[in-house]
Amino acid sequence: MRTRTVLRILGDEIRMHREKRNLTQEALAFDVGIHPNALGRCERGETDCRVMTLFNIADGLNASLAELIAGAERRL
Repeated sequence: MRTRTVLRILGDEIRMHREKRNLTQEALAFDVGIHPNALGRCERGETDCRVMTLFNIADGLNASLAELIAGAERRL
């Protein structure tokens, strides 16, 4: 399985959860403590985010990291 595909699908999952909660990238990034550009790169699958960053993003979305990963796995 290609790394870029996995990262893109996980990023899509993050974006879908964020949009479902009517959050902007800026608002979520502020809550998580990362730069909005970093969140954008995660959502586009351009970077392999650290586990703690993903955990914090999930927390900021009121979701579990397991939820985000399971959603991505269903789409692989």
